[in-house]
Amino acid sequence: MLVIGLTGGMGSGKSTVTDLFAKKGIPIIDADQIAHALTEPDQPAFKKIIVRFGKQLLDETGRLNRHALKEIIFKSPPDRSWLEQLLHPLILQQIQQTLKTLSASYCIVVIPLLIETGPYTFIDRILVIDAPETIQTERIYQRDHLQPAEITAILKTQTTREVRNLIANDIIENNGTLTQLAAEVERLHALYATDIPLRRVD
Repeated sequence: MLVIGLTGGMGSGKSTVTDLFAKKGIPIIDADQIAHALTEPDQPAFKKIIVRFGKQLLDETGRLNRHALKEIIFKSPPDRSWLEQLLHPLILQQIQQTLKTLSASYCIVVIPLLIETGPYTFIDRILVIDAPETIQTERIYQRDHLQPAEITAILKTQTTREVRNLIANDIIENNGTLTQLAAEVERLHALYATDIPLRRVD
């Protein structure tokens, strides 16, 4: 099975592209969803996060206030590094376990910080979803209602578009219509589903 690592900057449209692949019946493994599950109250990682940051990080239901945690880690590189070191091995383990259960011509593994936290030996090709920073900023503003300065600060913590695109095997330029985006997904679906050897050679 061919394993495609899908990544891209915040607001690039990773979720939209992932949904289009999923509608074609392609298995999707999402690192963010795994991280979410790993930080539920019954998980060991949850307890470690509360020990480090305190109970003020809990919402009224006793669950993690993810928005508050996000604010902390984007403002504090040491805290961001600590959280990545806590969750990264657990996420990696879950991805690898899930891959063993799949049977398909190819699957998509969504890792927003693939470049920052890699390399991943189980990934055969890297698909980057790309968009100009102006479009990213507008999408993030519409979705999360953050101020421009906050958005800029977040984007600065991520790998640049140039670096991301340099290591990509495939790039989807998500700066047009949904119809155009769907056509790009269709093109890559046809490529990934073939028997042609497409595994990454470093």
